[in-house]
Amino acid sequence: MPLISYFYGIKIYMQYDDHNPPHFHVVYNEFKALVEIKSGEIKGELPNRVKLMIKEWLKAHKEELLENWSLALDHKILHSIDPLN
Repeated sequence: MPLISYFYGIKIYMQYDDHNPPHFHVVYNEFKALVEIKSGEIKGELPNRVKLMIKEWLKAHKEELLENWSLALDHKILHSIDPLN
């Protein structure tokens, strides 16, 4: 599962051949979650401050995430996405 971004101890991954809807995976310490790109829905456990950071990052990078989703479906190399500043 390729790492596409990393910031404040938060790791963002996207899998090849993953199920719909388009989403990415978040790992923060012992917490794990799945985040739907279009709706921003978070499924899993994350501290509230991490959820807020993920939502802000998603808002800034939604198009890049959807592009990576398409690349992943075609088994192409995924692009790194800038961290939250």
